[in-house]
Amino acid sequence: MPLHAALYSELRKRDAQAVRAAIREGSYDRHTAGLAPGKLQCNLAIVSENVALDFLRFCQRNPKPCPVVGVGNTGDPFLPILGKDIDIRTDVPRYRVFRDGQLAEEVTSIGHLWSDDLVTVALGCSFTFENALIANGIPVRHIEQDKTVPMFRTSIPLVPAGVFAGEMVATMRPIHKDRVEDAYRISAAFPHAHGAPIAQGNPADIGIADLNKPDWGDPVDVGNDEVPVYWACGVTPQNVLLNAKLPLCITHAPGHMLIADVDETLEGPAFQTMKQT
Repeated sequence: MPLHAALYSELRKRDAQAVRAAIREGSYDRHTAGLAPGKLQCNLAIVSENVALDFLRFCQRNPKPCPVVGVGNTGDPFLPILGKDIDIRTDVPRYRVFRDGQLAEEVTSIGHLWSDDLVTVALGCSFTFENALIANGIPVRHIEQDKTVPMFRTSIPLVPAGVFAGEMVATMRPIHKDRVEDAYRISAAFPHAHGAPIAQGNPADIGIADLNKPDWGDPVDVGNDEVPVYWACGVTPQNVLLNAKLPLCITHAPGHMLIADVDETLEGPAFQTMKQT
């Protein structure tokens, strides 16, 4: 077994803090699908304060691909609502740095880029409902194969806000034809993690040309008794941020998420406090 596969297998047995510790120390920098089951995984968008409000408006207008689960204070790299020791500069396996609408670099920490005007926005991730699919006997192909979920640009337009506009990104998972309705029902219970699918069947219906050529992630086969099912994806903000051509923005690398300490149902103590205020 390759070393990275052995480490992934071992980390699947560990809790969220242990996984983040491995990420922070640099021993793990791969995808997070299937890790810390039961805990919330998050997409990230880190932008300057002068555009943060417009970005949050954009997320509010497009909650399916952009469900906000946490917002940091300006210049503060910590997200206590998601985990008391989370440091956004080190606790994501891999980051993407964009400058003027171009991918400038992919790194495993962003301490050298952090500044007092940056705001972190954490968004729900489909890895959350994948745990529920598996628990209900619906296999998830990319987890079985230790791959990154395939992600595709679509032709589905988004509601703009300020400089932010574009089209939705979708993930695809092959689902046995007899379990498609179950997949809809199960994932619908997680609106903070993209909720129910946006489409199924012919990829051309939503502007995808070839399922074997994802824009991000790895291709997976669709069996003769399976249906390709599509969910809104948290990589959508990356697509939108590229269009905005900001001087600097930072995101997670696709499939490489922040793993929080709160339950994937958002029932952690910090969220309970929010509900009571």
